[in-house]
Amino acid sequence: MTDAHHPSPYEAPELYDLLFDGLDFDIPYWVETAKAAGGPVLEMACGTGRILLAVSKAGVEIEGFDASPAMIRRLRDKAGAAGLSVRAETADMRDFDMGRLYARVFCGFNGFAHCGSIAEQIACLRASLRHLEPGGALVLHMTYPGPAYWLEPEDKAVFEHEAPLPGGGKIQLWDRRRKDIVGQRQDSELEIWELDAAERPKIVHTYATTQRWVYPFELELLFAAAGFDRWDILGGFDGRPLREPDDQMVAWAFKN
Repeated sequence: MTDAHHPSPYEAPELYDLLFDGLDFDIPYWVETAKAAGGPVLEMACGTGRILLAVSKAGVEIEGFDASPAMIRRLRDKAGAAGLSVRAETADMRDFDMGRLYARVFCGFNGFAHCGSIAEQIACLRASLRHLEPGGALVLHMTYPGPAYWLEPEDKAVFEHEAPLPGGGKIQLWDRRRKDIVGQRQDSELEIWELDAAERPKIVHTYATTQRWVYPFELELLFAAAGFDRWDILGGFDGRPLREPDDQMVAWAFKN
């Protein structure tokens, strides 16, 4: 999503990969969940394939889609370079039709936060449900914003993440957030800094995104409204209960 001044970071897949392609905190979970699915897997908002390609390399049949054509082109190039044959399409998570059913539908790394209204959230969940085999499940990972997040200074750049650059130096992500607490909405001006080996800035890229957060009881109501039969909302990839404000929310919603 873009604003009047800055493009979306998803229009810059090469920079996105420099920042996030090495991020692996959740990869074992998705790979093991895919292996245990007993059938094909679909990843919504798959981006450049950080999760999808890891699952494919593990020998599981997985397909994906993303709203960004640039991200999908990058994914296909990476798959080809790795000798993988995967289906990856450009589609909107609020209204997609892959023409088949899956044992699991994945939505990782806060992808669901790009649904900005109740109508969009329910449309996404209903589309996911339509793509599930009987007995299948949607598995959704989303940050659970606690009090510390909402109390951060407004419109101040917050350091989010960094990664090494090939040939030396590093790349950093800074997020200048404007938060609507009542609307559970975050509008971000993102700065991606490329630093040289002496940590001096070489280039600064500026982008914008919007995300909407949900909380567990709200998510349960959304699952019910979308037609899921039952669900379980966990507090992390280790399966613990959701209890702490800084837990990762990992939700399973099942189709009977």
